[in-house]
Amino acid sequence: MSSSSLGDQRVVSGMRATGAMHLGHYHGVLKNWLRLQHEYDCFFFVADWHGLTTHYADPSGIAGAAWDMLVDWLAVGIDPGRACIFVQSRVSEHAELHLLLSMVTPLGWLERVPTYKDQQEKLRERDLATYGFLGYPVLQSADILMYRPQFVPVGEDQVAHVEITREIARRFNHLYGREVGFEEKAEEAIKRLGSKNARLYRQLKKRFSERGDADALATGQALVEGQQNLMLSDRERLLGYLEGAGRTILPEPQALLTAASKMPGLDGQKMSKSYGNTITLRESDKDIEEKIKRMPTDPARVRRDDPGEPEKCPVWEWHKVYSDDKTKDWVQTGCRSAGIGCLECKQPIVEAVQAEVGPIRARAEEIAGDSQMVRTIVAEGNDTARDAARDTLADVRQVMGLNYL
Repeated sequence: MSSSSLGDQRVVSGMRATGAMHLGHYHGVLKNWLRLQHEYDCFFFVADWHGLTTHYADPSGIAGAAWDMLVDWLAVGIDPGRACIFVQSRVSEHAELHLLLSMVTPLGWLERVPTYKDQQEKLRERDLATYGFLGYPVLQSADILMYRPQFVPVGEDQVAHVEITREIARRFNHLYGREVGFEEKAEEAIKRLGSKNARLYRQLKKRFSERGDADALATGQALVEGQQNLMLSDRERLLGYLEGAGRTILPEPQALLTAASKMPGLDGQKMSKSYGNTITLRESDKDIEEKIKRMPTDPARVRRDDPGEPEKCPVWEWHKVYSDDKTKDWVQTGCRSAGIGCLECKQPIVEAVQAEVGPIRARAEEIAGDSQMVRTIVAEGNDTARDAARDTLADVRQVMGLNYL
Protein backbone atom coordinates (compact mmCIF):
# COMPACT_ATOMS: atom_id res chain seq x y z
CA MET A 1 0.00 0.00 0.00
CA SER A 2 1.40 3.40 -0.90
CA SER A 3 1.28 6.26 1.57
CA SER A 4 -1.15 8.12 -0.68
CA SER A 5 -3.84 5.46 -0.99
CA LEU A 6 -6.40 4.56 1.68
CA GLY A 7 -4.43 6.38 4.35
CA ASP A 8 -5.66 9.69 2.91
CA GLN A 9 -9.08 8.92 4.39
CA ARG A 10 -8.06 6.74 7.29
CA VAL A 11 -8.68 7.18 11.01
CA VAL A 12 -6.80 5.39 13.80
CA SER A 13 -7.81 5.33 17.45
CA GLY A 14 -7.27 3.07 20.44
CA MET A 15 -8.24 2.68 24.09
CA ARG A 16 -6.20 1.36 27.00
CA ALA A 17 -7.40 -1.88 28.56
CA THR A 18 -7.66 -0.73 32.17
CA GLY A 19 -11.26 -1.33 33.24
CA ALA A 20 -14.95 -1.59 32.41
CA MET A 21 -16.42 0.74 29.79
CA HIS A 22 -18.65 3.38 31.37
CA LEU A 23 -20.86 6.25 30.26
CA GLY A 24 -17.86 8.56 30.09
CA HIS A 25 -16.30 6.31 27.44
CA TYR A 26 -19.61 6.05 25.61
CA HIS A 27 -20.30 9.77 25.36
CA GLY A 28 -16.67 10.84 25.05
CA VAL A 29 -15.30 8.28 22.57
CA LEU A 30 -17.57 5.49 21.38
CA LYS A 31 -20.39 7.67 20.02
CA ASN A 32 -17.78 9.47 17.95
CA TRP A 33 -16.41 6.15 16.64
CA LEU A 34 -19.92 5.15 15.64
CA ARG A 35 -20.07 8.19 13.38
CA LEU A 36 -16.52 7.92 12.04
CA GLN A 37 -16.91 4.30 10.95
CA HIS A 38 -19.41 5.47 8.32
CA GLU A 39 -17.13 8.24 7.04
CA TYR A 40 -13.59 6.85 7.07
CA ASP A 41 -11.51 3.71 6.80
CA CYS A 42 -11.25 3.12 10.55
CA PHE A 43 -8.76 1.13 12.63
CA PHE A 44 -9.83 0.77 16.28
CA PHE A 45 -7.56 -1.15 18.63
CA VAL A 46 -7.31 -2.37 22.21
CA ALA A 47 -4.09 -0.80 23.53
CA ASP A 48 -3.12 -3.60 25.92
CA TRP A 49 0.61 -2.81 25.81
CA HIS A 50 -0.24 0.71 26.95
CA GLY A 51 -2.03 -0.82 29.91
CA LEU A 52 1.33 -2.24 30.99
CA THR A 53 2.93 1.22 31.18
CA THR A 54 1.12 1.86 34.48
CA HIS A 55 0.01 -1.67 35.48
CA TYR A 56 3.17 -3.67 34.72
CA ALA A 57 3.52 -4.80 38.35
CA ASP A 58 0.09 -6.42 38.29
CA PRO A 59 -1.08 -7.12 34.73
CA SER A 60 -3.68 -9.66 35.86
CA GLY A 61 -6.61 -7.41 34.99
CA ILE A 62 -5.57 -6.51 31.45
CA ALA A 63 -6.86 -9.65 29.72
CA GLY A 64 -10.31 -9.40 31.27
CA ALA A 65 -10.50 -5.66 30.64
CA ALA A 66 -9.49 -6.16 26.99
CA TRP A 67 -12.13 -8.84 26.47
CA ASP A 68 -14.87 -6.76 28.11
CA MET A 69 -13.83 -3.76 26.07
CA LEU A 70 -14.20 -5.67 22.81
CA VAL A 71 -17.62 -6.93 23.83
CA ASP A 72 -18.76 -3.44 24.78
CA TRP A 73 -17.52 -1.95 21.50
CA LEU A 74 -19.57 -4.46 19.57
CA ALA A 75 -22.55 -3.95 21.88
CA VAL A 76 -22.71 -0.20 21.27
CA GLY A 77 -22.58 -0.75 17.51
CA ILE A 78 -18.96 -0.68 16.35
CA ASP A 79 -19.32 -2.70 13.15
CA PRO A 80 -16.48 -5.07 12.15
CA GLY A 81 -17.82 -4.82 8.60
CA ARG A 82 -17.01 -1.10 8.58
CA ALA A 83 -14.05 -0.84 10.96
CA CYS A 84 -10.97 -2.95 11.61
CA ILE A 85 -11.10 -4.02 15.27
CA PHE A 86 -7.87 -5.50 16.59
CA VAL A 87 -5.61 -5.99 19.60
CA GLN A 88 -2.34 -4.08 19.68
CA SER A 89 -0.19 -6.90 21.10
CA ARG A 90 -1.36 -9.28 18.38
CA VAL A 91 0.23 -7.10 15.71
CA SER A 92 3.89 -7.41 16.65
CA GLU A 93 4.88 -4.94 13.95
CA HIS A 94 3.89 -2.21 16.41
CA ALA A 95 6.80 -3.24 18.64
CA GLU A 96 9.29 -3.13 15.77
CA LEU A 97 8.18 0.30 14.59
CA HIS A 98 8.30 1.50 18.21
CA LEU A 99 11.92 0.33 18.42
CA LEU A 100 12.91 1.96 15.13
CA LEU A 101 11.21 5.27 15.98
CA SER A 102 12.87 5.28 19.40
CA MET A 103 16.23 5.47 17.62
CA VAL A 104 15.39 8.90 16.20
CA THR A 105 13.30 10.43 19.02
CA PRO A 106 15.19 12.96 21.20
CA LEU A 107 14.93 12.32 24.94
CA GLY A 108 13.91 15.92 25.54
CA TRP A 109 10.77 15.47 23.45
CA LEU A 110 9.54 12.74 25.77
CA GLU A 111 10.34 14.61 28.96
CA ARG A 112 8.24 17.60 27.90
CA VAL A 113 5.06 15.63 27.10
CA PRO A 114 2.45 17.37 29.30
CA THR A 115 1.06 14.19 30.84
CA TYR A 116 4.45 12.70 31.79
CA LYS A 117 5.01 14.53 35.08
CA ASP A 118 1.28 14.99 35.62
CA GLN A 119 0.65 11.24 35.64
CA GLN A 120 3.67 10.59 37.84
CA GLU A 121 2.20 13.03 40.35
CA LYS A 122 -1.29 11.50 40.22
CA LEU A 123 -0.05 7.92 40.41
CA ARG A 124 2.53 8.29 43.17
CA GLU A 125 1.70 4.88 44.56
CA ARG A 126 3.19 3.28 41.44
CA ASP A 127 6.81 3.24 40.36
CA LEU A 128 6.65 4.95 36.97
CA ALA A 129 10.39 5.60 36.65
CA THR A 130 10.56 3.17 33.72
CA TYR A 131 11.45 3.49 30.05
CA GLY A 132 8.05 2.04 29.21
CA PHE A 133 6.30 4.98 30.86
CA LEU A 134 8.73 7.60 29.56
CA GLY A 135 8.64 6.08 26.07
CA TYR A 136 4.92 5.43 25.77
CA PRO A 137 4.49 8.44 23.41
CA VAL A 138 6.85 6.68 20.98
CA LEU A 139 4.76 3.51 21.16
CA GLN A 140 1.65 5.62 20.70
CA SER A 141 3.27 7.26 17.66
CA ALA A 142 4.10 3.83 16.25
CA ASP A 143 0.46 2.77 16.79
CA ILE A 144 -0.68 5.75 14.74
CA LEU A 145 1.99 6.02 12.05
CA MET A 146 1.83 2.29 11.34
CA TYR A 147 -1.47 2.85 9.48
CA ARG A 148 -0.50 6.16 7.88
CA PRO A 149 -3.83 7.81 8.72
CA GLN A 150 -5.06 11.24 7.83
CA PHE A 151 -6.78 11.80 11.17
CA VAL A 152 -6.53 10.81 14.83
CA PRO A 153 -9.71 11.67 16.78
CA VAL A 154 -8.86 13.29 20.13
CA GLY A 155 -10.15 15.81 22.63
CA GLU A 156 -8.38 19.14 23.03
CA ASP A 157 -6.44 17.84 26.04
CA GLN A 158 -4.82 15.15 23.87
CA VAL A 159 -3.69 17.29 20.93
CA ALA A 160 -0.15 17.29 22.35
CA HIS A 161 0.01 13.51 21.87
CA VAL A 162 -0.78 13.87 18.18
CA GLU A 163 1.71 16.71 17.88
CA ILE A 164 4.63 14.61 19.13
CA THR A 165 3.58 11.93 16.62
CA ARG A 166 3.76 14.57 13.89
CA GLU A 167 7.19 15.67 15.11
CA ILE A 168 8.51 12.11 15.13
CA ALA A 169 7.16 11.53 11.61
CA ARG A 170 8.69 14.81 10.47
CA ARG A 171 12.08 13.90 11.90
CA PHE A 172 11.93 10.41 10.42
CA ASN A 173 11.08 11.77 6.98
CA HIS A 174 13.87 14.31 7.30
CA LEU A 175 16.43 11.62 8.09
CA TYR A 176 15.30 8.98 5.62
CA GLY A 177 13.01 10.57 3.04
CA ARG A 178 15.23 13.09 1.32
CA GLU A 179 15.94 13.19 -2.39
CA VAL A 180 19.37 11.97 -3.49
CA GLY A 181 21.84 14.68 -2.51
CA PHE A 182 19.10 16.59 -0.68
CA GLU A 183 21.26 17.64 2.28
CA GLU A 184 24.13 18.83 0.09
CA LYS A 185 21.74 20.85 -2.09
CA ALA A 186 20.06 22.33 0.99
CA GLU A 187 23.44 23.28 2.50
CA GLU A 188 24.38 25.05 -0.73
CA ALA A 189 21.07 26.90 -0.62
CA ILE A 190 21.79 28.04 2.96
CA LYS A 191 25.02 29.69 1.78
CA ARG A 192 22.99 31.73 -0.69
CA LEU A 193 21.09 33.31 2.20
CA GLY A 194 24.13 35.36 3.16
CA SER A 195 26.26 34.83 6.26
CA LYS A 196 23.94 36.57 8.75
CA ASN A 197 20.74 34.88 7.56
CA ALA A 198 22.52 31.54 7.14
CA ARG A 199 23.66 31.66 10.77
CA LEU A 200 20.12 32.55 11.93
CA TYR A 201 18.62 29.80 9.76
CA ARG A 202 20.90 27.17 11.32
CA GLN A 203 20.06 28.35 14.83
CA LEU A 204 16.32 28.18 14.15
CA LYS A 205 16.64 24.77 12.49
CA LYS A 206 18.55 23.43 15.50
CA ARG A 207 15.98 24.79 17.96
CA PHE A 208 13.13 23.17 16.07
CA SER A 209 14.93 19.87 15.48
CA GLU A 210 16.08 19.43 19.08
CA ARG A 211 13.20 20.96 21.02
CA GLY A 212 10.28 21.04 18.61
CA ASP A 213 10.12 24.84 19.02
CA ALA A 214 7.12 25.88 16.90
CA ASP A 215 8.08 29.57 17.11
CA ALA A 216 11.52 28.77 15.72
CA LEU A 217 9.91 26.91 12.81
CA ALA A 218 7.57 29.81 12.03
CA THR A 219 10.43 32.34 12.20
CA GLY A 220 12.59 30.17 9.94
CA GLN A 221 9.80 29.82 7.39
CA ALA A 222 9.29 33.59 7.35
CA LEU A 223 13.03 34.07 6.89
CA VAL A 224 13.09 31.81 3.84
CA GLU A 225 9.91 33.21 2.32
CA GLY A 226 11.33 36.71 2.64
CA GLN A 227 14.36 35.95 0.43
CA GLN A 228 13.40 37.43 -2.93
CA ASN A 229 16.53 36.31 -4.81
CA LEU A 230 16.22 32.57 -4.08
CA MET A 231 15.31 30.16 -6.85
CA LEU A 232 12.02 28.33 -6.23
CA SER A 233 13.83 24.98 -5.95
CA ASP A 234 16.17 26.38 -3.28
CA ARG A 235 13.26 27.90 -1.36
CA GLU A 236 11.45 24.55 -1.33
CA ARG A 237 14.61 22.75 -0.19
CA LEU A 238 15.22 25.20 2.61
CA LEU A 239 11.64 24.97 3.85
CA GLY A 240 11.80 21.20 3.73
CA TYR A 241 15.22 21.06 5.37
CA LEU A 242 14.03 23.37 8.14
CA GLU A 243 11.16 21.11 9.22
CA GLY A 244 12.59 17.76 8.18
CA ALA A 245 10.56 17.28 5.05
CA GLY A 246 11.56 15.28 2.03
CA ARG A 247 10.03 12.12 0.68
CA THR A 248 7.06 11.33 2.95
CA ILE A 249 7.41 7.78 4.25
CA LEU A 250 5.32 8.38 7.37
CA PRO A 251 2.67 11.06 6.66
CA GLU A 252 1.96 13.48 9.49
CA PRO A 253 -1.55 12.85 10.84
CA GLN A 254 -3.90 15.64 11.83
CA ALA A 255 -5.77 15.78 15.12
CA LEU A 256 -9.48 15.38 14.45
CA LEU A 257 -10.93 17.39 17.31
CA THR A 258 -13.98 15.90 18.94
CA ALA A 259 -16.49 17.64 21.15
CA ALA A 260 -15.47 17.56 24.79
CA SER A 261 -17.27 14.86 26.71
CA LYS A 262 -20.30 16.26 28.52
CA MET A 263 -20.57 13.21 30.79
CA PRO A 264 -19.65 14.08 34.37
CA GLY A 265 -19.26 11.52 37.12
CA LEU A 266 -21.80 10.84 39.82
CA ASP A 267 -20.00 13.30 42.10
CA GLY A 268 -19.63 16.09 39.55
CA GLN A 269 -15.99 15.35 38.72
CA LYS A 270 -14.89 13.81 35.44
CA MET A 271 -16.26 10.28 35.22
CA SER A 272 -13.39 7.92 36.02
CA LYS A 273 -12.99 4.46 37.48
CA SER A 274 -10.26 5.79 39.77
CA TYR A 275 -12.78 8.22 41.30
CA GLY A 276 -15.40 5.52 41.84
CA ASN A 277 -18.05 7.71 40.21
CA THR A 278 -19.05 5.70 37.14
CA ILE A 279 -22.01 3.90 35.68
CA THR A 280 -20.82 1.09 33.46
CA LEU A 281 -22.36 0.12 30.15
CA ARG A 282 -23.60 -3.13 31.70
CA GLU A 283 -24.93 -1.68 34.97
CA SER A 284 -28.21 -3.23 36.15
CA ASP A 285 -31.36 -1.09 36.32
CA LYS A 286 -31.37 -1.51 40.11
CA ASP A 287 -27.77 -0.34 40.49
CA ILE A 288 -28.35 2.58 38.12
CA GLU A 289 -31.26 3.75 40.25
CA GLU A 290 -29.38 3.33 43.52
CA LYS A 291 -26.29 5.14 42.27
CA ILE A 292 -28.19 8.11 40.86
CA LYS A 293 -30.39 8.43 43.95
CA ARG A 294 -27.23 8.65 46.08
CA MET A 295 -25.80 11.49 43.98
CA PRO A 296 -24.96 14.64 45.97
CA THR A 297 -27.14 17.68 45.33
CA ASP A 298 -27.05 21.40 46.07
CA PRO A 299 -25.79 21.55 49.70
CA ALA A 300 -28.18 24.47 50.33
CA ARG A 301 -31.16 22.07 50.10
CA VAL A 302 -30.97 20.62 53.58
CA ARG A 303 -34.75 20.15 53.84
CA ARG A 304 -37.35 19.34 51.22
CA ASP A 305 -38.79 22.87 51.30
CA ASP A 306 -35.41 24.62 50.95
CA PRO A 307 -35.00 26.26 47.50
CA GLY A 308 -31.94 25.23 45.52
CA GLU A 309 -29.78 26.31 42.60
CA PRO A 310 -29.46 23.81 39.72
CA GLU A 311 -26.12 25.28 38.59
CA LYS A 312 -24.62 24.19 41.92
CA CYS A 313 -25.96 20.65 41.69
CA PRO A 314 -24.17 17.71 39.97
CA VAL A 315 -27.56 16.28 38.98
CA TRP A 316 -28.18 19.30 36.74
CA GLU A 317 -25.12 18.39 34.64
CA TRP A 318 -26.75 15.04 33.94
CA HIS A 319 -29.99 16.75 32.91
CA LYS A 320 -27.94 18.68 30.33
CA VAL A 321 -26.98 15.33 28.79
CA TYR A 322 -30.22 13.39 29.08
CA SER A 323 -33.21 15.74 29.42
CA ASP A 324 -35.25 17.64 26.84
CA ASP A 325 -35.99 21.34 27.16
CA LYS A 326 -39.34 20.77 28.84
CA THR A 327 -37.79 18.63 31.57
CA LYS A 328 -34.93 21.07 32.07
CA ASP A 329 -37.41 23.94 32.51
CA TRP A 330 -39.27 21.80 35.06
CA VAL A 331 -36.03 21.23 36.97
CA GLN A 332 -35.00 24.89 36.91
CA THR A 333 -38.37 26.13 38.15
CA GLY A 334 -39.03 23.31 40.61
CA CYS A 335 -35.60 23.39 42.24
CA ARG A 336 -35.47 27.15 42.73
CA SER A 337 -39.01 27.25 44.16
CA ALA A 338 -38.64 24.02 46.17
CA GLY A 339 -41.61 22.78 44.15
CA ILE A 340 -39.85 19.45 43.57
CA GLY A 341 -37.60 17.40 45.81
CA CYS A 342 -34.16 16.08 44.90
CA LEU A 343 -35.40 12.50 44.43
CA GLU A 344 -38.12 13.78 42.07
CA CYS A 345 -35.48 15.71 40.15
CA LYS A 346 -33.35 12.58 39.78
CA GLN A 347 -36.10 10.30 38.51
CA PRO A 348 -36.03 11.44 34.84
CA ILE A 349 -32.26 10.83 34.85
CA VAL A 350 -32.75 7.34 36.28
CA GLU A 351 -35.22 6.48 33.53
CA ALA A 352 -33.11 8.01 30.75
CA VAL A 353 -29.92 6.21 31.78
CA GLN A 354 -31.76 2.90 32.17
CA ALA A 355 -33.22 3.35 28.69
CA GLU A 356 -29.75 4.03 27.25
CA VAL A 357 -27.85 1.31 29.08
CA GLY A 358 -30.51 -1.41 28.92
CA PRO A 359 -30.16 -2.26 25.20
CA ILE A 360 -26.36 -2.08 25.39
CA ARG A 361 -26.33 -4.42 28.38
CA ALA A 362 -28.63 -6.90 26.63
CA ARG A 363 -26.47 -6.92 23.47
CA ALA A 364 -23.30 -7.25 25.54
CA GLU A 365 -24.69 -10.28 27.37
CA GLU A 366 -25.61 -11.88 24.06
CA ILE A 367 -22.23 -11.13 22.47
CA ALA A 368 -20.28 -12.28 25.54
CA GLY A 369 -22.14 -15.60 25.29
CA ASP A 370 -20.71 -16.16 21.81
CA SER A 371 -16.99 -15.96 22.53
CA GLN A 372 -16.08 -17.67 19.26
CA MET A 373 -17.75 -14.91 17.25
CA VAL A 374 -15.75 -12.27 19.11
CA ARG A 375 -12.52 -14.20 18.64
CA THR A 376 -13.23 -14.52 14.92
CA ILE A 377 -13.89 -10.79 14.57
CA VAL A 378 -10.67 -9.93 16.38
CA ALA A 379 -8.63 -12.52 14.47
CA GLU A 380 -9.83 -11.09 11.16
CA GLY A 381 -9.12 -7.57 12.39
CA ASN A 382 -5.63 -8.59 13.49
CA ASP A 383 -4.96 -10.01 10.01
CA THR A 384 -6.17 -6.82 8.32
CA ALA A 385 -4.04 -4.68 10.64
CA ARG A 386 -0.97 -6.87 10.04
CA ASP A 387 -1.32 -6.53 6.27
CA ALA A 388 -1.32 -2.74 6.53
CA ALA A 389 1.48 -2.81 9.11
CA ARG A 390 3.72 -4.99 6.95
CA ASP A 391 3.42 -2.55 4.05
CA THR A 392 4.49 0.34 6.27
CA LEU A 393 7.36 -1.59 7.84
CA ALA A 394 8.62 -2.67 4.43
CA ASP A 395 9.03 1.00 3.49
CA VAL A 396 10.57 1.88 6.86
CA ARG A 397 13.07 -0.97 6.75
CA GLN A 398 14.06 -0.09 3.21
CA VAL A 399 14.86 3.56 3.89
CA MET A 400 16.69 2.64 7.11
CA GLY A 401 18.90 0.21 5.24
CA LEU A 402 17.53 -2.93 6.91
CA ASN A 403 16.46 -4.83 3.79
CA TYR A 404 19.93 -6.16 3.00
CA LEU A 405 19.15 -9.88 3.34
